[in-house]
Amino acid sequence: MRNALAIARKELSIYFTTPLAYFVIMGVLLFSSVFFIGLLQQFVQIQEWARTYTWERIPNEYRNLTDGVILQLWGTVTLLVVLAGPLLTMGLFAKERRERTLELLMTLPVRPWEIVIGKYLGGLGITSVSIGSTLVFPLILAAFGSSESGKALEWQTVFLGYAGLVLLGGVAVAVTMLVSSFTDSELLAGFIAFILMIVWLVLQIVGQSAEEPYRSVLAYISFQTHLSQMMKGVVELKSLVMFASGIAFCLFLTHRKIESERWA
Repeated sequence: MRNALAIARKELSIYFTTPLAYFVIMGVLLFSSVFFIGLLQQFVQIQEWARTYTWERIPNEYRNLTDGVILQLWGTVTLLVVLAGPLLTMGLFAKERRERTLELLMTLPVRPWEIVIGKYLGGLGITSVSIGSTLVFPLILAAFGSSESGKALEWQTVFLGYAGLVLLGGVAVAVTMLVSSFTDSELLAGFIAFILMIVWLVLQIVGQSAEEPYRSVLAYISFQTHLSQMMKGVVELKSLVMFASGIAFCLFLTHRKIESERWA
């Protein structure tokens, strides 16, 4: 495990010495801030309308900042995570293969699983940083917002939502790393991983027109089903199992691919 942590530290140091990570993090902040401002303005307008007419006629999600702003913002952040994960980690193995350093890595006294875990932790670390950068928005609401209960936000719901986003980011990193282990093209790896994540995310929508039991199966394996529950402040064991299974499956396949490289 010490070797895996050393590889993770190396990957993180590489990220923070190249412009890609900074561009992606700034891009996530920029796009999410645009939607945050729009959602906040919409929330304020609806609140003013409700005070003028009646509170009974406004949707329940616009009666507090957590549901009216943060939960709405997470729809945008989810897509940004699905895009940022592949962009940040598309070169984990593709770059090694393109620069002919993968063979050198195979000759080091490091086990294949340590290479896979180390690179995964490095990719997960930088992806989590990009997700964590959006915490600035609930902190702004907590500092300047107010409610009748005295708390501007339901922090349990906020933290569970971010935990779901980190798990989604973990899946995106694992999928991208798997694709990256098969090619020497970083852009190709990132593009394929992005498409796979989008498809995996929207299986629930696709399955709505299917018949049972296919509809239930597609809904269960769709990450959007489990992510939406966590964003509502509900944690179920099946959701954690689904995320963990997706990550473990991709890491296992990546390990098998890298191990085959050593014996090729």
